[in-house]
Amino acid sequence: MCRNIKTLYNFDPPTTEEEIHAASVQFVRKISGFTKPSNINSAPFNYAVEKVDQVVAELLESLATSAQPRNREAQAAKAKARAIARFG
Repeated sequence: MCRNIKTLYNFDPPTTEEEIHAASVQFVRKISGFTKPSNINSAPFNYAVEKVDQVVAELLESLATSAQPRNREAQAAKAKARAIARFG
């Protein structure tokens, strides 16, 4: 849906609240169509971001896997290599 929203599950070190919040803001921006909401829309926008934060945190806490946690640096290197291959 949005290329700026990254996978947050099963990382070592675990996902931070800041990462969850950033993904929530991106999600609400995408579905609302607002990069920065007007004053009249800022309260509902911020409320939606808070709710998405809560749901994402609950989701990440409830998921279970037997896979080894992924390494952030290795995932970033793979993404960089894909970008170079795609865009040159």
